[in-house]
Amino acid sequence: MNKVGLIIAREYLSRVRKKSFIIMTLLGPLLFGGFFFFIGWSATESGETKHLQVIDESGMFEAVFQDSKEMTFDYSTGNLDAAKRDLEDGAYDGVLYIPRVDVENPEGVTFYAQSNPSISLVHSLSRKLEGEIENEKLRRSGIDKSVLDELKADVDIATINLSAGGEKESSSVGATVIGYVASFLIYIFIFVYGTQCMRGVVEEKTSRIIEVVIASVKPFQLMMGKVIGIAGVGLTQFILWILLTMGVSSVVGGAFMDDAMKAQQQRPGMEEVAAAQAELEEDSGGDFMAKVAGAVESINLPMVVVAFLFFFLAGYLLYGALFAAIGSAVDSDADAQQFMLPVTMPLIVAIVMLTAVLNDPNGSLAFWMSMIPFTSPVVMMMRVPFGVPVWQLALSMALMVGGFVFTVWVASRIYRIGILMHGTKVNYKVLAKWFMMKN
Repeated sequence: MNKVGLIIAREYLSRVRKKSFIIMTLLGPLLFGGFFFFIGWSATESGETKHLQVIDESGMFEAVFQDSKEMTFDYSTGNLDAAKRDLEDGAYDGVLYIPRVDVENPEGVTFYAQSNPSISLVHSLSRKLEGEIENEKLRRSGIDKSVLDELKADVDIATINLSAGGEKESSSVGATVIGYVASFLIYIFIFVYGTQCMRGVVEEKTSRIIEVVIASVKPFQLMMGKVIGIAGVGLTQFILWILLTMGVSSVVGGAFMDDAMKAQQQRPGMEEVAAAQAELEEDSGGDFMAKVAGAVESINLPMVVVAFLFFFLAGYLLYGALFAAIGSAVDSDADAQQFMLPVTMPLIVAIVMLTAVLNDPNGSLAFWMSMIPFTSPVVMMMRVPFGVPVWQLALSMALMVGGFVFTVWVASRIYRIGILMHGTKVNYKVLAKWFMMKN
């Protein structure tokens, strides 16, 4: 065990001291901060004001289109051909032609432009026309629009979880967000650092350093030390990323969030969103943020954190051993590609099936995929925020440990032979031969 500890320390220290590690550790949060900065900046930028000409032959929509920061309107009584010539001369950015429409079957409305208009622009114009036509239909039917609005009902269903500890408010939205984020982080971590482990083995094998090291330690000890050491590097970088990203994002978010939300609500097509948010805040007594905080508190965060740390490390260790075995069997990264798909396929399947798991977190499909060690790190983290029985979580963890032991055993039998092989054409038949070969 002392030799394994020395290998772990060597793998860990040699990587955290590299300039690339330090640069990426500092650059990662800055990239996240820059991402939020760009979103905030783009949300506050309204773009150029569109100057549109409206030809309304029906005379119904004269008061519908009002000038705004994004669009200005000129009503014209001229013919369409003259408007098209004005458009070609650059006098307008677009021409909206409204013929004498039948409110029961409104057809023929056309928007002319020299280039494809944005979806938000067309949607905004369409919504204004639809709203006025609906009002006209209500007037012809003798129905007061205010009365019709009062007939609408908005029902919010509160979700309560019953358990031995009593009743507790739950939040499906909060559980979904936390589950998705945790699952994707584990998925990315396994891929990034598993590949790093494989490349490290390939580099040492091709440089023949491994032949010197193997004289003093067993192949199994070398493999375990390398896998665990790189896991420590990944965990260290991940924790630093979280701490630094929280600091950078809070600064950037505080500077741009309010302006971004206001600017976004003023954009074309966002009137309905702004009205819905205002109605939500009014109904909740302005206590919207308190509801968000309550949704987060309704989730068992200690269990989520413990489960995340366990599956974060156990998932990598399980796959890291297999990546190390692949690295020992090949002489270059290109040769490793043929063996990558069978190893990573369970992870890809787990990510693809997250939507099905989300639809029924406690169903049979979700249960069995969270028990299989190759898919449980991703699938179980989607289930945990929704509330998983303790026995299921414990069983999944136990099977995960058993899966890790099994994959280490399989990988070590390939690793002990493959690490000393050079120039051998490796296929699945050769790997099976190495696996069955005695010491």
